[in-house]
Amino acid sequence: KSEQADGASEEPLNVSIQKLKERRDMLDSEIARLMSAGYNVRELEGHITLLHEYNDIKDVGQMLLGRLAVIRGVTSKELYPEFGLDMDD
Repeated sequence: KSEQADGASEEPLNVSIQKLKERRDMLDSEIARLMSAGYNVRELEGHITLLHEYNDIKDVGQMLLGRLAVIRGVTSKELYPEFGLDMDD
């Protein structure tokens, strides 16, 4: 009986391992594609760091805009023109 239970618990683990291997292979292929396009790991890491910084700053801006909207009793969307923001910003 315990052999059946062990076999049953190993199956989902094997599926998870296989999915991780497929993900690794996909990422390796993407890295190879980017490197063949002229990118290097250091450059990509720098871009990723800058994107994280940008997103953090944007999040703070959105938070401040939201708080100002609450204080003024309007929606954040209504404040966008006042600050020269596009809805895609």
